[in-house]
Amino acid sequence: MLGFCNATNVVLHLRQNLSVWGVRARNINIGGGVGGEIPDQKRLQYALQHIHGIGRSKAHHIVCELGVENKYVRDLSKRELYSLRELLSKYLIGNDLKKCVERDVGRLVGIQCYRGIRHVDGLPCRGQRTHTNARTRKSRPTWRGTR
Repeated sequence: MLGFCNATNVVLHLRQNLSVWGVRARNINIGGGVGGEIPDQKRLQYALQHIHGIGRSKAHHIVCELGVENKYVRDLSKRELYSLRELLSKYLIGNDLKKCVERDVGRLVGIQCYRGIRHVDGLPCRGQRTHTNARTRKSRPTWRGTR
């Protein structure tokens, strides 16, 4: 029987060395309160975009601010990874960003403003037309699933 510590090590090892049809996927955990993993087989600028809340321009800005060239994530030293974690802790990304957006939408719903009502109804809230478009926002779940 595996102990609790051994079971978590096995899960972590399987998660890092997942092999699907010969394709090997490895990730580096950013950690440090940031949350999220970035693939190590990509260059840093493109790997950072796998974190929720980081797009192309913010990833480019982060790489420039770090002062490292855009090399593969697996080639980063421990010092560079530490400075990357420190820099990412300054930004609102990951689960913190999701919670902030949820809180903002909840506030709109709570004060019963127009945008809050549109969120509750599942309709577009930024003035888009709904007569012929907005298929994604207007789709209602039925008893068999979505339309």
